[in-house]
Amino acid sequence: MLVTNPRALRDAYPDALKSIMCIAEARHTRSWLSRWNLLSPQPTPLWQLPDLARRLNVAEVHVKDESVRSSLGSFKALGAPAALVRLIVRRHPSWVPEDVLAGAHRDELGDLVVISATDGNHGRALAAAARSAGVRCVIVLHRHVSLERERAIAAFGAEIVRIEGNYDASVAHAAHLAERHGWQVISDTAYPGYEEVPRDVMQGYGTMIDEVLEQAGPAGQACPFTHVVLQGGVGGLAAGVASYFWERFGAHRPTFIVVEPRQADCLMQSALQGRPAVATGSVDSVMAGLACGETSTLAWRFLEPSVDCFAAIEDGHAVEAMRWLAQGSRLDRPIVSGESGAAGAAALHMLALSPSWRQQAGLGADSKVLLINTEGATAPGVYAELVGRTADEVLQAQREWARAGAA
Repeated sequence: MLVTNPRALRDAYPDALKSIMCIAEARHTRSWLSRWNLLSPQPTPLWQLPDLARRLNVAEVHVKDESVRSSLGSFKALGAPAALVRLIVRRHPSWVPEDVLAGAHRDELGDLVVISATDGNHGRALAAAARSAGVRCVIVLHRHVSLERERAIAAFGAEIVRIEGNYDASVAHAAHLAERHGWQVISDTAYPGYEEVPRDVMQGYGTMIDEVLEQAGPAGQACPFTHVVLQGGVGGLAAGVASYFWERFGAHRPTFIVVEPRQADCLMQSALQGRPAVATGSVDSVMAGLACGETSTLAWRFLEPSVDCFAAIEDGHAVEAMRWLAQGSRLDRPIVSGESGAAGAAALHMLALSPSWRQQAGLGADSKVLLINTEGATAPGVYAELVGRTADEVLQAQREWARAGAA
């Protein structure tokens, strides 16, 4: 299903939104977050996939590969750590962010406890940052989070709380525990009265686009992409990315397309209803990072006026995309892309091959598309089962592809 958003604007970035998230703050976050020893000091790659572009009859397809951002395996390494540090620095204005992540103040942070619900990647990133800073961390997991993802979070010293129900139930439980014990919630899901931390999470995601525009070539007036396909979830990633592009290029921003699992379509429902809404389905999805039933109220303030189309896909489409991204081709580098990471590629594939969807999205032979591979094999066992090959085997194929290209 594809829904066109009648409220999308082609104007300058509104001052009201700029006062919440802006490029200057994204760059400031990047300047100190990039020094964290769990992040790669170099920008993540921006790959081109010319064979895929030819198959889909578009000019270019670019993939920002967040699978190699860090050992954490996803773009979430930019969000939760940024929000945690900003929370601490607000309490201690004289402290330097780099020192916080280096653990220089761990003795003074013994009474701080942070908590969050997660489908996996956000909680893992928060747990890692909390351990670096010397902060106690509690993570709430719902019943559909795999034991493999639980172990990856617990490896960073986080205390795990398991509940029945789905992601939205875990968000509510985390908020309840925080209120009961005086803990601090670090979440990308905003709700009335809780927007400062989610804003900081989303602001951290601007790092990706700061890098992308550097990698795409010399700064100019024109945007290097006509279309950007973004994963949905509660809307944090899409808001962080769209706000950066919108501020930078104004009325000439790219067309934004948000993709969600069919059964976790809270953003599409928000577009249809004209307000933050809930999903119509069971929410459970193989795209674990996108299995969210309630829209972030803060994210929606950015998405309602900027996203042009909302697409809903089946789980099987994401799995198929995982496989052909892993396979690569003569000109396309094999890429390790997890279940949620491949959602953007799956949506582009469906858009480009459907004449009606293609027309709705304004895709043409001259379109230049940006995708974000938001995660690698963050659950290696699940990845191998779905793709039929391990992540290590795909990485080996990637190295062989690179050697063949250099020969």
